[in-house]
Amino acid sequence: MGSSQQSIGIISGLLLISASLCHSKLSCKDGHSGPTLESMQAVFDLQPFRPAVNLSNPTITNISFTLYAVLGVNEKTQILTTFLWLRLYWQHEFLVWDPDECDGVTRISLPVKQLWSPDIIVYEFVDDDVSQACPYVYVNHTGHIRWDRMLRLVSACNLEIFSFPFDVQNCTFTFGSYMHTIRDVRISPALTFEEMSGNSKRYLEASGEWELVDILGETSILQFGIDEWDIITFWVVIKRRPVLYVVNLLIPSSFLMLIDILSFYLPPHSVDRASFKMTLILGYTVFLLIMNDLLPSTANGTPIIGIYFSVCLALMVISLLETVIITNVLHHSSMKYQEVPNWVRVVILKHIANLICYRWPEDVRPPSVPQKDKPQSSNNHSGPLVVQPTNQTPTQQPTNNGAALTELQQICQYLADLRAHLTSLQKESELQDQWCHVGYVLDFLLFRIYLLLISCYALVIISMWCIWINQS
Repeated sequence: MGSSQQSIGIISGLLLISASLCHSKLSCKDGHSGPTLESMQAVFDLQPFRPAVNLSNPTITNISFTLYAVLGVNEKTQILTTFLWLRLYWQHEFLVWDPDECDGVTRISLPVKQLWSPDIIVYEFVDDDVSQACPYVYVNHTGHIRWDRMLRLVSACNLEIFSFPFDVQNCTFTFGSYMHTIRDVRISPALTFEEMSGNSKRYLEASGEWELVDILGETSILQFGIDEWDIITFWVVIKRRPVLYVVNLLIPSSFLMLIDILSFYLPPHSVDRASFKMTLILGYTVFLLIMNDLLPSTANGTPIIGIYFSVCLALMVISLLETVIITNVLHHSSMKYQEVPNWVRVVILKHIANLICYRWPEDVRPPSVPQKDKPQSSNNHSGPLVVQPTNQTPTQQPTNNGAALTELQQICQYLADLRAHLTSLQKESELQDQWCHVGYVLDFLLFRIYLLLISCYALVIISMWCIWINQS
């Protein structure tokens, strides 16, 4: 009970002091510059109270800031870390003196802890401010206070990374009083939003990875229940400088894709193209693992550059499958010495070859009809050449030359077997050539389809990035 009465007495005394200050100015002494310490001590004792003669009149607080640096953007936690130069203005109605009586002093600096200051915060902050504190303020003879302070702001921001590394982020800084409603504190910008944006661009233009696009803002009233707060909302629009990511990510990936395209010009029948493509896929996978730290990660979505790398890897795998198919046609089918089916001749060797403008060798003509009767006609033509000596030998040779006849028949049999073997080799060579041409035509067709897919995909990606760059 005694402590409460003591507190009431202290408050009553302070109110009497404030009432006396309401009708007087700070005093000065001759030979001393500025107000006396005794007169200011009475103001310091009123530090817990809002400095207003009439408490029904709100204290006007003006805010301006300069964005000096973007310290970090954490896409995974959706946090933006910036460094601001914050400037606050407000009116202290008890710190008023006459410069003529105070040796012409119009401005003094005082410790901010001895004076009342508005409880202005940023509503998006998610961590404590660890920047160096500025312990002093400037006070004008009219009671106008200016407080310059540094602010390391760790704020929540909805980061959109789909267009990375050509992304543009729009983060909000909402300044307002933590406790005082509009009846006590009113907030307004000290400078126009264009001036704040211009000042920030001069300091941020050569700072790190991010470039300031614009600072926009508006004043509004936040209503919660029956209370209302005065707030200022700033929209800070920043754009990423993409040179680092273009040089380290896009250009090497494009070179690897170009090498994969050029690998189609390797002759599939003489070079192991499949092993080359597998080595290329392995190198691309290692490249993605090394550059994984440069890619942003978030649970909200995947950036388009990640989709780009995945599709490029998928296209390389498709290229390897195409090589496997061509290798199977060139080697597996031809080693079985199977006849080329009629539909393959018509569809692939005729229509598709004409469609892709396949160039046939000078000594080979495209097959128009199935060549099935040539081996039979050649056998009929060769029959008399082999049989004719055996039919003439019994009528021309005596009976006692039976050994010579047997030897001659064996020689004819050997010649027939040799000719059959050569004919078989020729047929096998023709079958291999036909299957080789089937493989070459398919290789040309699949290569052009693959090239068309890559071209369309590259055009879509480049168009999307160009649209984002122009919009930013």
